[in-house]
Amino acid sequence: MPYDFSNFKNELKKVEEWLSNEFSRIHTGRATPVLLDAVVVESYGSHVPIRNIASISIEDPKTLRISPWDKNQIKDIQKAIGSSNLGLSVSVDDQGLRASFPPLTAETREQMVKVLKEKLEEARISNRLAREKVWDDIQKKERAGEIPEDEKFRYKDELQKSINDANKNLESLFKKKEHEVTTV
Repeated sequence: MPYDFSNFKNELKKVEEWLSNEFSRIHTGRATPVLLDAVVVESYGSHVPIRNIASISIEDPKTLRISPWDKNQIKDIQKAIGSSNLGLSVSVDDQGLRASFPPLTAETREQMVKVLKEKLEEARISNRLAREKVWDDIQKKERAGEIPEDEKFRYKDELQKSINDANKNLESLFKKKEHEVTTV
């Protein structure tokens, strides 16, 4: 009976999706509404994401336009963006808010690349932990006589090949985002 790697491969896919999501939240000097997904606003006694109380659009490459559906929430949105540590400057006008992305300095770019590397390492660690879990399971089944010894090593090779492929995907995500950060 062949070993079922489907859960393991799903886990690797989730790690890749997580990394991609984390990278999308790191701004590269270009305005993108995804950056505001993590910002939560206090609205009528509850905490909600900005996208639930306002429309967010790209005004120009460095500016987002935030148009709240209830104009009374402008101050709350401004406060939430200001306390989010995204480094955005926010101005209020009669139609809503304008969030501007400052130009990136060389130092800021270096810090962003460090953050990207940290996120990449977190993803690699998650992959390694998933691999160790599956390898422990394979060894346990081999000791119990469910898997022959030569099959165990074939599964180990297949496991390592999956990890190598997953790490290549993670590395390509990193290289792409690093290029965006350093060239914008």
